[in-house]
Amino acid sequence: MAPGNALRPLLVGQYQPASVPAIRRFGFELPGRTDSVARARRLIRERMQRWGLGEDLFDTVALVASELFTNAVVHTASERVLCELHDVPGQLRIAVQDQGCPPGEPRLRQVSAEERGRGLLLVDAVSSAWGAHDAHPGPGRVVWAELALGPVRSAGGDPGTGRPC
Repeated sequence: MAPGNALRPLLVGQYQPASVPAIRRFGFELPGRTDSVARARRLIRERMQRWGLGEDLFDTVALVASELFTNAVVHTASERVLCELHDVPGQLRIAVQDQGCPPGEPRLRQVSAEERGRGLLLVDAVSSAWGAHDAHPGPGRVVWAELALGPVRSAGGDPGTGRPC
């Protein structure tokens, strides 16, 4: 899928409260390779700029997205990895979906005990919430994280409420 508004079912939709309307959503799919992590960061930076989200947020969003995307690439047999940003008032949700590993297949790379877990510890430290669930339909997992934001600014909207004038 080319970068743009997600055409696939919401990766995070089943966990979004019905009373909170989605403001903006952006999804993309990249090859399951380590060099795709940098491309994902660039796409996220461009989208955040288009949405008017502050540059000060980018480092945290990039850290979370990089860790989730890297985990999908390194720890699964995914040929493609999907990423989605979902912006609602007061929070930005990042979701990454991998294709999983076939049953009984070894992981692509075994890591030592010293290397394991640092990425999700960082995600936990900077996120207001995070979790994972099986991808439906099909194989794989979706790992998501939410970041608390200040007041959302809509293009031409009221900066205090995040709503159009």
